[in-house]
Amino acid sequence: MNYRRDIEKCIKFIEEHIKENITIKDVANQLGYSVYHFCRVFSLCKGMSVMEYIRERRLSLAAIELFKGRKIIDISLEYGFETHSGFTKAFRKSFGYSPTQYIARMAGYDDAKTTFEIGGYIMYPVIVKKAAFKVAGYGIKTNITGGTYTKDIASFWSNYNGENLESKMYKILNPAKHGEVGLCVPLSEDGNTIYLLGVIVDDFSKVEENMLTVEVPEAEYAVFTTPPIDTTNEKEQKEFAKIIAGTWKYIFEDWFKDSGYVYDESKLDFEFYDERCHHRQDTVMDIYVPIKKVK
Repeated sequence: MNYRRDIEKCIKFIEEHIKENITIKDVANQLGYSVYHFCRVFSLCKGMSVMEYIRERRLSLAAIELFKGRKIIDISLEYGFETHSGFTKAFRKSFGYSPTQYIARMAGYDDAKTTFEIGGYIMYPVIVKKAAFKVAGYGIKTNITGGTYTKDIASFWSNYNGENLESKMYKILNPAKHGEVGLCVPLSEDGNTIYLLGVIVDDFSKVEENMLTVEVPEAEYAVFTTPPIDTTNEKEQKEFAKIIAGTWKYIFEDWFKDSGYVYDESKLDFEFYDERCHHRQDTVMDIYVPIKKVK
């Protein structure tokens, strides 16, 4: 399955209709994906939601138009912003300056993009079949189609670390083995989803009211282990997050196209963090991607 080609196709569609009132469903229909699956793949490949991408792309194109001497209100209306103030607010949030300040400060427009590379580290996944299992822990309900999805997840992680929910979770649930499972669970076709970080449990008898639970079905997985990195200091811990994101991007943009497999939408993907990812010089974690053979 060539997900890179599919994402390029949807981006081409977005570019061709960037000034129109396009919806996520419009873009997903170009690929024949469900809305949830499309949003999941897009966010993993691009590091942002579809609507975030469309908004940022409109603002980037609007920035180019500013240097042509056009009125700001005309540019804002052309790129889907209903008011001058709404456009200015969004522009300042994205670029750090108001449109007029941007014109004064920028001598030109640089379209260069910063990308993260895996660094030539070739990953060969292990193909495994895993029985169904139960996960309980802490998480949030969010919407994968909206512009706040990535911020919601970041906010959850901040709260998770700040309140030391990991220790609390282990104390309450007392799982048989150490290891956290991070996963997204679709709740509806319109993008409502649960993001859960929990542990594998035999049953839900110890679950408290403020916890969330998920039953992960039996599936066949391609299991990817991330490139090792030293996370003994805070700076490298942030790099670890980049490596995880880069691995997801590699899976969908590179590995799938020649693998002979497609992503199994009827199952759940998840990340697994165990003792190998806690402040070590060779920190790694595993990504489990549900797969099925191409027919």
